Amino acid sequence: QVQLVESGGGMVQAGGSLELSCAASGRTFRTYAMGWFRRAPGKERVFVAGAGWGEFNTYYADSVKGRFTISRDDAKNSVYLQMNSLEPEDTAVYFCAGDNIPYRQPRDTVEAYDYWGQGTQVTVSS
Repeated sequence: QVQLVESGGGMVQAGGSLELSCAASGRTFRTYAMGWFRRAPGKERVFVAGAGWGEFNTYYADSVKGRFTISRDDAKNSVYLQMNSLEPEDTAVYFCAGDNIPYRQPRDTVEAYDYWGQGTQVTVSS
């Protein structure tokens, strides 16, 4: 059974930083894209960042470009999201996602991912 478990959420003041982690188990994601999505209160789940297989294969939503960095450690079967210069608008539940088709570029739609974590809350105060 594939499981994705996020950690690292919390509360931070505007301008601060947090790093989210997502540990996968049940299969290796080395050749599969992984992504981060978020759902703000009262809104739909939206794409934040994605990392495909291989190095330098990353993709970001415009709203986080230059502030967030996605990385992966395939030896640990994990993906990370470093979030800097956080803004109150970044407040959301953040979800880790895993693709089920190998060697694809990271996608920015919910439908492209088959595996999901339970989410971790990030709250940014002004």
